[in-house]
Amino acid sequence: MMHLDAGAGAPDYFPCRYGASKAVFRGPARDLSVPYVAVLGGSASFGKYVASPFPDLLERALGRPVANLAALNAGPDLYLSDPATLKIAQRATVAILQITGAEALSNPLYTVHGRRNDRFLSATPALRALYPEVDFTEVHFTRHLLMVLKRTDGLRFGQVLTVLKENWLMRMRQLLARLPRRRILLWLSDASAPVVAEDLDPGFGPLLIDRSMLAALQAEGGHLVEAVPSETAKAEGPAGMLFPEIEALQARCLPGQTAHAEIALHLAPIVRRMMETESGATLR
Repeated sequence: MMHLDAGAGAPDYFPCRYGASKAVFRGPARDLSVPYVAVLGGSASFGKYVASPFPDLLERALGRPVANLAALNAGPDLYLSDPATLKIAQRATVAILQITGAEALSNPLYTVHGRRNDRFLSATPALRALYPEVDFTEVHFTRHLLMVLKRTDGLRFGQVLTVLKENWLMRMRQLLARLPRRRILLWLSDASAPVVAEDLDPGFGPLLIDRSMLAALQAEGGHLVEAVPSETAKAEGPAGMLFPEIEALQARCLPGQTAHAEIALHLAPIVRRMMETESGATLR
C-alpha cells in the first residue's frame, strides 16, 4: 500500500508512483505517453501544504501534462539513486530542476537517507576526525548537524562548507548530464541568490548555494529562472495553506498558494518557447 505522511489537515496529495520507481510523488499520475514536462525538486516543488502547486498550474497554462517528480525533502541523491525516475525525466520535452540545498545529499563527511535527503544517517571517519568531540548519536537531520558543527567550531566549519559546496556541484553536474537538453534551473526562494552563502536559516531558499555555484552549474547548460515571491505573496504567509496546527512553523518555511501561482506564471512562457524549439538547444 502506498503511503505519504500528509498529516491531518493537509491537502490530499493523491500519492502515486511512476514505473518501477520506489519514490512516492504527488499525483494524480500524469499520462506520459504524450509529450510532457517533468519537475524535479524538493518539498517546495512538491507543493507541500498547498492545494494547487505550480506544476499543476503550469500544466493548465501549457495544456500539456506536467509530471510532478518532486518529493518531500528530496535532493539530487533521490534521483541519482533512482534510475526509473531519471528515465522518466530524460524522456520529458522539458525538465525543470529546482535548486536544492548543499546539505541534503551524501558527501565525504556524512550520509543521508536515500529518499528523505534531509535525514542525517551517519558521520564518516573524515567528519569524526575533524570533530572528535561531537557526539553524533543525537543528530537526526542535516540542518541540525550543521548547526552543531558551526556552534562547536566556526573555523573548522569553514572546511565543512568547502566540502559540501564542492560535492553539491559534482552531484548536480551528474544529475544535469542525465536530463534532457531543454532544461530549466529553478531558483525557488524568498530572496535572490546571495553572493556568499553561509546562513543556515535562509527562509525557504536552498541552503548554502551562492551565485558563483549557480554560474558554474549554468555552464553545464541550463536556463536559470529566479522565482522570488512578490511582497504580496510574502505577506500572505501561510494563509490559504492547509496544514496541521502543529506544523505551522514548517508551513511558514514554504511558498504559499500565491507564490506558486506566480512561479507558474513566470515559467509558462519560457517552457512554451522551449517546447516549440525543434532543435532542442538550451535557451540562455
